[in-house]
Amino acid sequence: MFAEKISGAVTDRKALSKAIAALQTGDVLLVTRLDRLARSTRDLLNVLATISDRGAAFRSLADAWADTTTPHGRLILTVLAGLAEFERSLILARTGEGRTRAQARGVRFGRTPCPKPLPTTTSHVLPLQ
Repeated sequence: MFAEKISGAVTDRKALSKAIAALQTGDVLLVTRLDRLARSTRDLLNVLATISDRGAAFRSLADAWADTTTPHGRLILTVLAGLAEFERSLILARTGEGRTRAQARGVRFGRTPCPKPLPTTTSHVLPLQ
């Protein structure tokens, strides 16, 4: 049994990492509530993919639909994954359009240019006494 009091919004959690590392083929990772595992859809799908890669399943006590041990649960999570991917592609498209419009207005991206480079000669250096 692994217990953790860190918020689900934090993605780097030691107890969760240990629990996933301890999973073996056929195991089921059981959580009390889905929001204890992840706060964003993307983070949830990443965690579920890691669990699946280890040959294990996932189940939430409070959220009966979040159960990869049943075909219905896998279907719902697959639909959520598709929606998350669709949302991500929309975000990328909007971001690209925004960048194009900003560049057309003359907005520069990246670091600001450095001031003039330092002189390459040592004529400005005083000798030590």
